[in-house]
Amino acid sequence: MTTAQTRARRRDIPGTMIFDGDMARIGYALNRMCFSFNAAECRAAFLRDEEAYMTRYRLDDAQKAAVRSREVLRMMAAGGHPYYLAKLAGIFGLDMQDIGAQQTGVSKQEFQAKLAAAGA
Repeated sequence: MTTAQTRARRRDIPGTMIFDGDMARIGYALNRMCFSFNAAECRAAFLRDEEAYMTRYRLDDAQKAAVRSREVLRMMAAGGHPYYLAKLAGIFGLDMQDIGAQQTGVSKQEFQAKLAAAGA
């Protein structure tokens, strides 16, 4: 099997987004912005003016729309890496259960109920 065929197979996993070199290139600006949130002053600057901050990091229109939506899956589709997006999700007050609910297409309460049932 060629490398191209292997990549194509990996991309054909229903419900799974593969973060590879192509996605890294697409999401560079978004991930670079999220990395900046390691610094408290950068988090504060983002909260003061999200639009200016996104423009400063040269996010494209799709990335800006994804950030505005607060939907982590949409940010991932725009090239965001989950590790870096966790920093942004924290700024938005989202926890792992919020993200899990988004990923499974249910409300946070429904997701919590699934977790509780699985642990019972």
